[in-house]
Amino acid sequence: MNVVFADSLENVDAGQWNALAGVDNPFIQYEFLRALEQHDCLAPWGWQPNHCLLYDNNALVGACPAYLKTNSYGEFVFDWAWADAYEQHGIDYYPKLVCAIPFTPAQGPRLLSRSDYHTADGEHIPAGNIKQGLLDALLAYADKTGLSSAHFLFTQNEDRQLLEENALLPRFDYQYHWHNRDYRNFDDFLAGLTAKRRKNIRRERRKVSDESIQIKIIPGRELSEEQWQQLYGYYQITFLRKSGAPTLTLDFFRAVADRLLAFFAWHNGRPVAAAICFQGSNTLYGRHWGCSKNYDSLHFELCYYTGIDYCIENQLQTFEPGAQGEHKIWRGFLPVKTRSAHWIAHDGFREAIADFLQREKAAMLEHGEQLAQSSPYRQTTRA
Repeated sequence: MNVVFADSLENVDAGQWNALAGVDNPFIQYEFLRALEQHDCLAPWGWQPNHCLLYDNNALVGACPAYLKTNSYGEFVFDWAWADAYEQHGIDYYPKLVCAIPFTPAQGPRLLSRSDYHTADGEHIPAGNIKQGLLDALLAYADKTGLSSAHFLFTQNEDRQLLEENALLPRFDYQYHWHNRDYRNFDDFLAGLTAKRRKNIRRERRKVSDESIQIKIIPGRELSEEQWQQLYGYYQITFLRKSGAPTLTLDFFRAVADRLLAFFAWHNGRPVAAAICFQGSNTLYGRHWGCSKNYDSLHFELCYYTGIDYCIENQLQTFEPGAQGEHKIWRGFLPVKTRSAHWIAHDGFREAIADFLQREKAAMLEHGEQLAQSSPYRQTTRA
C-alpha cells in the first residue's frame, strides 16, 4: 500500500472518499472539505491542507483530513497556553499538524477506512489495521518533518480508543446536546422537564410569538439569491459585532447547500434574524446565527427550540447546537464529553502537558458532576 500526503482534495475521487466517510456526518464529506479549499476559507486563516491518503494501487482504502497550522485559530480545542510556553522557552510550536474539520466543533470520524477490504490477491485487511496505518503515517510525517505536535480533535469513540492505545494524550471538554426520546411533539418533550424549566421555556417561546415573529425553515438548495444574501449578512454580523472575522465565504455556503438549513425569523414581512444549521442522517448541527434587531428570547427560539421542533418532526435523534454555553442545560441540552488526543514531540513538554491534562481532567470531572446536578429533566423522565 502507498501513503500520499495531498495539499488538496482536487485529485481525490469524491466517490471513493465518501465511501470511507459514510453518510452520517456532513462535515467529513468530500463536498464540505473540498468547498473549504475552493472558496478561500483556509489559507487566509492558517489552514494548509495536508490530507493523509492510503491507497492500494488506485483504490483509496484509508484517509484522514489533516492540516498544517501556523496558529490555533478555528480549532475550538484551546492550546494557546501551550504555544506561549513553547515561545517562552525559545522553541517553535508552529507549524503543527491538526486532524480536524476547520471551524467545526462537531464530533465525527477522523481516521476513515474501508470496513471490510480485500486486496487484489484476496488478502483481507481489517479496518483497524488501515486506521493504524493512517495513524502511523501521520505521526511519522510529523516526526520526520520536525513538527512540534499532532492533534486529533472532536474524535468519536472508535478513533479515540486507537489514539489512546498509541499513547496520545487524551483531553476532553463538554458540549451540550439534546437527545430525542421518541417525543411525539414539543409538548411531549416539555412534559419530561421540571415545572420550573417547562414554565421558563413556554414563557420564552411566548415572548417571541407575542411579537408576531414568524419562523421559516428553508433548505439551502431552495434559497433565492436574495435569501442567500440575507443569510450571509446575518452570518457576518455576529463576527463583526464581536470584533471577529467571518472565515467562511458565501460561495462556500452555496457549495454545501444540500446539507444546509436556513432558519429565518420574520417580523412585519421582513427577516430580522437567521441561523445556519447542517443536517446529518441522525443529527442536526447548529452552527451560526445573527440578528439585525434584538428581540427578547429570539436567540433561544431560533437556535434551540426551532431545532428541537425540527428534530422531533423529522425523527432526528440528536441536536448539537454548537460549542460552549451552560445556559443550554436549562433548555433541555445535557452535557456530553467531546474528545481530543495529542502527540507531543518534545520529551520535556510532553511530560509537562501530560501533567497539565491530568490536573485539568480532575477539574473537568468535578465540573461535570456540578453540571449533572443542573439537569432540567424530572427524575422519572425518559431523558
